[in-house]
Amino acid sequence: MNQRTPIFFFILAVAANLYGCIADNALRMAAKPALMPLLALCVLVYALHNRVDRRRLGLIVTAQLLGWVGDVLLMWSEFPYFAAGIGAFFLGHIYYLRVFGGLSWRRLGWKTWLPCLLLMAGAVYGLVLLLKIEGSLLIPMAVYGFMLMLLIFSALCGLVRLKNKGAWSLVLIGAVLFAFSDSLIAAGTFGLSRFALHDFTVMATYISAQVFLAVGALKL
Repeated sequence: MNQRTPIFFFILAVAANLYGCIADNALRMAAKPALMPLLALCVLVYALHNRVDRRRLGLIVTAQLLGWVGDVLLMWSEFPYFAAGIGAFFLGHIYYLRVFGGLSWRRLGWKTWLPCLLLMAGAVYGLVLLLKIEGSLLIPMAVYGFMLMLLIFSALCGLVRLKNKGAWSLVLIGAVLFAFSDSLIAAGTFGLSRFALHDFTVMATYISAQVFLAVGALKL
């Protein structure tokens, strides 16, 4: 398969989804389930034409397919679907961490880990207060928020400590965009005011995050 074919269909699905967010029509939901499978197909076709470690490829594609599960579940706002969707994304982040976390953390001493863990925990606590998260979702959302901080920390460690700065920069941008997108979702879910183009901004940053993570992970 030509590498450009899945990219074309992925861009088409992205355009349909974002247009649906702006126009608030059925295209938003119709295109959303196609996004991550098409991105995973782009990754697989890229791997057919380039040297990519099979283990790394499997981890990246699995993370994207778990993102697809999360996308589908979050199409419903009821508690069981929302919680299960967050769980799917949490598992997806674990697979991304398996791609690059071990590389960036290697030989990192506890004197570095301890203040960084405290800083990440403080950031999560601040977000929980800011977004007014409470009730039965407080602990799951705090754990998920810590996972996002760990994702950003891992990418930042790789950027500072290792070579291939371009790839690590892409991973870091992806991790930050993911955290920003999810913060917007949490803000809308827990009663904070939604702004114009809220859904568009959520999806635009989320899709960009997945693309940056995938490309960065492939190029490490």
